[in-house]
Amino acid sequence: MGGHLALDVGGVLAAVVLVAALLFAAMSARRWLFVRGGGTVECSLRVLPKEGAPGAWRLGIGRYKGDVLHWHRMFGFRRRPRQVIHRRGLVVSNRRGPEPGEAEGLQPDAGIIEVRDGDLTVELAMGASALTGFLAWLEAAPPGFPVDLHAPE
Repeated sequence: MGGHLALDVGGVLAAVVLVAALLFAAMSARRWLFVRGGGTVECSLRVLPKEGAPGAWRLGIGRYKGDVLHWHRMFGFRRRPRQVIHRRGLVVSNRRGPEPGEAEGLQPDAGIIEVRDGDLTVELAMGASALTGFLAWLEAAPPGFPVDLHAPE
């Protein structure tokens, strides 16, 4: 009986390792598909509610598609974006560096920018070159696009 129990535990352990490896491979393939298409940037996002404390930072991938930025969680399986930020009517309301308590979960050279898109207010944290690219994307809006870049420095 002891041999059967060891075999069952070994089989369960092997199944758990196999499932973990398959999940890792699926998430890696998903990330590769996003990055392969170009126009992507690693950035963290947190939603700022109208009242109460802001949510937690979530690591993700931003993907520029024309006049919108699609934000996808880094670790997940959904192909559809979790957040969609429209360039038209976007307001940049603040730009800052990370506070000591939040710097641990962000990229080492991260800058944080607060943006409002209609009723949605989020903070995006990204590296210096990605932040420069985001601001260039905003400034490159076609004529007639109302984009407000007058954020305090």
